[in-house]
Amino acid sequence: MDLGQQDFNRILFFEHARKNAETTYAKNPLDVENLTNWAGVLMELSQFQSVRSDSIKFVKDAVSKLEEALKINPRKHDVLWTLGNAQTSLAFYTEDLEDAKPYFAKATQWFQQALDEDPDNQLYMKSLDLARKAPELHIQFHRQMVNQQVVAGGSSTSNTKVSKQKKNSDLKYDILGWVILAIGIVAWVGMAKSHIPPPPPR
Repeated sequence: MDLGQQDFNRILFFEHARKNAETTYAKNPLDVENLTNWAGVLMELSQFQSVRSDSIKFVKDAVSKLEEALKINPRKHDVLWTLGNAQTSLAFYTEDLEDAKPYFAKATQWFQQALDEDPDNQLYMKSLDLARKAPELHIQFHRQMVNQQVVAGGSSTSNTKVSKQKKNSDLKYDILGWVILAIGIVAWVGMAKSHIPPPPPR
């Protein structure tokens, strides 16, 4: 993955935040807010991995942090909601729709549980609505990815290849962006409480 300066700065920021979360966890492993923020940071870092299996590993690590948080507070709605986002991301990282469907089903369940705990939360309502539409987006996303890879593979100029790679990356963010952006809100708020400087703008 070719990284611009802004992406590089964001990686540095989130790596710093991850280390901070690890330090906080060592001092207080029962801090639910820290576990939730840690998961959000891992989700952010997942999108910068060049290999899909590495991205999935980051998301699954985030899931483990969230499940740990739920054991401490089973009804914490932002943890339930972030788990929904994590399952959605795992679904999009999975190429075969049939294999992705269980992740979408879990995401819908988590979003519904979050909404049950906080019924007036507009973000949770939107997430639940998007989760129900996600399988169709999955088809469009992976079809477009294949088409762009074919076109890029047939190009004989490096400039064209770079352009296709950028479009590929932009499309990936369009699909996963609503998940990552929403998670980023949770992580940002939590880290602001810890007096961590905000990440560089995109």
